[in-house]
Amino acid sequence: MEIAVAATGSLTGRTALVTGASSGIGRRLAVTLAQDGARIVVAARRMDRLESLVTEIADCGGEAIAVTVDVEEEASLIAAFDAGEKAFGLIDTVYANAGMDSTGAAVDLAAEEFDRVMAVNVRGVFLTAREAARRLFAAGAEQSARGRIVLVASIGGLTVLPGLTAYCASKAAVVMIGRSLAREWARGGINVNVICPGFLETEMTKGHLALDTGQKMISRFPRRRLLHDGDLDAIFHFLGSDASRAVTGSVFTVDDGQSL
Repeated sequence: MEIAVAATGSLTGRTALVTGASSGIGRRLAVTLAQDGARIVVAARRMDRLESLVTEIADCGGEAIAVTVDVEEEASLIAAFDAGEKAFGLIDTVYANAGMDSTGAAVDLAAEEFDRVMAVNVRGVFLTAREAARRLFAAGAEQSARGRIVLVASIGGLTVLPGLTAYCASKAAVVMIGRSLAREWARGGINVNVICPGFLETEMTKGHLALDTGQKMISRFPRRRLLHDGDLDAIFHFLGSDASRAVTGSVFTVDDGQSL
């Protein structure tokens, strides 16, 4: 599938790591960032998908490498950052996008499943952001001032989505992690921001959206529709660029009014 973005070159000279890049938001994000000039480290569990993504980026004239990563595991993330730095140098732009959901009634939700959602969506986001910040600070003030860390939450972190209790709880945690890290790292120059997308159809969401509960949810949206794939491009690119120098600790809702 061909992806088009209005490239401005605003990310030229940046090296970006995208977790959860094998599908959905992360895959598109990696391609559009590359089209806008960034060198990309695409990270996820499924190497076969990442390899095809690297080929797609190369076909667009971009540069990318693929690394397998389990965001729950600190050692796996360290290895991913090491591989990215070996290929492109310091990673100054990070999108903590990896996530999962769990659909169903809370009374039927197994404790193990709840823990799994929290491990990927909360622990994984925190470990990704922390590893990025450690390396940026170690590189010195000039490099850390270029640091851009974007956490991908959800409107589920701001409002109740029936049947997605664990998911909503985890995304609410991501919102506060983003604000807390932004405050802690402000004097070091690193910007941390959070994006709360609304619903669009991805590999992760299509199962829920196909259920009666998902269809009822869409019918309650003010515009009764899902986001388009490209609706998040502009905010992702802005927050990863030099133009967002004075933006940190902010939470951006991009949902076509779904949470109203």
